Amino acid sequence: MAKQAGRDQQGITLRGSAEIVAEFFSYGINSILYQRGIYPPETFTRVQKYGLTLLITTDPELKNYLNNVVEQMKEWLYKCIVQRLVVVISSIENNEVLERWQFDIECDKTAKDENEPREKSQKVIQDEIRSVIRQITATVTFLPLLETACAFDLLIYTDKDLAVPEKWEESGPQFIANSEEVRLRSFTTTIHKVNSTVAYKKDSFP
Repeated sequence: MAKQAGRDQQGITLRGSAEIVAEFFSYGINSILYQRGIYPPETFTRVQKYGLTLLITTDPELKNYLNNVVEQMKEWLYKCIVQRLVVVISSIENNEVLERWQFDIECDKTAKDENEPREKSQKVIQDEIRSVIRQITATVTFLPLLETACAFDLLIYTDKDLAVPEKWEESGPQFIANSEEVRLRSFTTTIHKVNSTVAYKKDSFP
């Protein structure tokens, strides 16, 4: 019996997968906000996760906002009704969109909690997530400097017929005029797959 239990620990359930992906978004969004200087560096604290040292916000308002987003994402991922999360970074001065971090989510809708857990070790998933987070950190080497004060917005694309919670409002896609796009790595839990890209405004100067 012991062997069987051990194997189940390795297995991935729908609920477990939703939690892994929502947690990735929590650390991923924090990393983007830190790397892109949207909030002052002193408002972040170091934590160990995925075998990396990551920075997460200590700003109470932001923390609360992100926690709410992650909880909501967990629910929507569990129901397989969320297709995309986008972090939009725009200039406070003129609202121009300067960067768009897009995470496309594919969900295997045949996955149900009562099914046999999927065979994929947590370690392999963590390794894949680590590669994505490393890439987010490395993007500062090629992304243009954000020279104005910026704010961020989160856009979440869900299935059409979803009743949106009151705290959320409808929004346009907020695309960037004249942009470059870089595809980042993807990771999969076998139930949810997340593909990442970042689009940024091309410099007007050669």
